[in-house]
Amino acid sequence: MEAIISSAIAVLGTLLGAGITLSFQQRTATKGHQFARAERLRQERLDAYSTYAGSLINYRRCLVHLWFCLHEQPPPEGPDEVRIRAYDLRSSAQEALFRAQMLTDDVRLSRDAEEVLAKVTALYKIDTREELDDQRNDTRDAIRRLVMTAKRHL
Repeated sequence: MEAIISSAIAVLGTLLGAGITLSFQQRTATKGHQFARAERLRQERLDAYSTYAGSLINYRRCLVHLWFCLHEQPPPEGPDEVRIRAYDLRSSAQEALFRAQMLTDDVRLSRDAEEVLAKVTALYKIDTREELDDQRNDTRDAIRRLVMTAKRHL
């Protein structure tokens, strides 16, 4: 009888040990999956935010160039060519904006990103060189602030 009880205790101990081990393995695997998912999201956000900032910079540069084509000494290329390039860059910036917005949970960051695009878009519609210089500085600073805000979400 003692042998049976002893065997039953051994079996119960083994089952209990296996159950505890399984529980720890599941918990470890879950934490590993959560970490991997969080890291993947962080990388996707980093890519989306940096792509958007780069798109804004390129679009901004093109619009400043377009302003000079329209208001000051025109370069060898015509304003129509620059305008077409600006439209393409705006489309790229909008696509990058949408991707960044899909990856962020922060409504304010999403709204700020849209506002920066609107500020950049208004650049070539300015009348004077002084206003252009002010808006160039303002849009540059707005892009920097957006990057710093996005950085906190990584």
